[in-house]
Amino acid sequence: MVGPSSPLVLAGVFLVGVVLVIWCVEVFIEAVAQSAVSLGISGFFLAVVLAGVDLENAVLGVTAAVVDLPGLALGTVFGESLFVLTVAVGLAGLLVPFRMDVPRAYLLLLVLAPLPALALSVSGTIDLLEGVALVVLFVPLLGFIFWYERRTETTYLLSDEVQEVVDLEAEPGADPTAEATDGGEGAGRPAREGGPDLDLDLDLDEFVPSLEGRSGYVTLGVAVLAAVGMTIGSGLTVYSAEGIFVAFGISGLAFGATVLSFIASLEELALTVEPVRQGRPELAVGNVVGSTVFYMTANVGLIALLHPVATGGDVLTLHWPFFVGSLLVVSILLERGRVTRIGGVVLLGWYIAYWVANYL
Repeated sequence: MVGPSSPLVLAGVFLVGVVLVIWCVEVFIEAVAQSAVSLGISGFFLAVVLAGVDLENAVLGVTAAVVDLPGLALGTVFGESLFVLTVAVGLAGLLVPFRMDVPRAYLLLLVLAPLPALALSVSGTIDLLEGVALVVLFVPLLGFIFWYERRTETTYLLSDEVQEVVDLEAEPGADPTAEATDGGEGAGRPAREGGPDLDLDLDLDEFVPSLEGRSGYVTLGVAVLAAVGMTIGSGLTVYSAEGIFVAFGISGLAFGATVLSFIASLEELALTVEPVRQGRPELAVGNVVGSTVFYMTANVGLIALLHPVATGGDVLTLHWPFFVGSLLVVSILLERGRVTRIGGVVLLGWYIAYWVANYL
């Protein structure tokens, strides 16, 4: 029998909610970006900020915490972190192996940023004050990224989805950073090792209405409406997710770390694999570093601000070990300056093992 609480109906509501959140985030980013250009705000600064914040994950995690499901919220943090580090980087290495020199500063940022959250997890709970500390920590890290990006010719921390903002702002003879971002042959541009000519487009850009030419105030209004849509979509997602994992007798932490985070993170494949395919792996590295820094500082902190987060049990014995393992593999590959097919297979296998471990 199919009723309001049947797994089939809940699964349908769950998918509708996730798609609505992702689409509204795309519209929100487009609207805010156009508003920034129209109102004279730095497009480059906006791009760095948006590249460092995964709005889909933040919206879903915060909503889950608000409705008293901190385990589901924390699961999305680990699940999306693992997805970016293993599936996104692994698939890029498997399909389009590449070489590049990653700044040592970003490698250190990738490795060190999660340490405060790991240290706080040992006590068994991340509470309100500790959540505040993690959110505050994200601010100087973002400031460092902005400072570092302004002094280098090759832009790393720039998400593919907001690259067009800088292109709108840039003009011939403008900031060399913007020129490098716009596709110029900047220093350090690495070459692909070769591979199939793929066109991986998993985002919803083509379904996002164009706001070019609209006034800044109109686009700000669209951004507000998109924020309302994100709220509705996240509510549907969390409501149905709770019904699904209760119906199947699994924990919210495991469901958030696997099913919810997998579906919500599919766009990360496009943001990582596509830049590599186009010969711009610095954008893929930027997506990986920026996402990891955000997940393990501000994202965990925002959840703890709304509800104390239990970090004992599986969090310490399963999720942290898998996260640290994937982080070390990716850091070693990037430090060597070469992401190979073998490395890609190892990372994808690690993610499969993570799924299996969650349901054993």
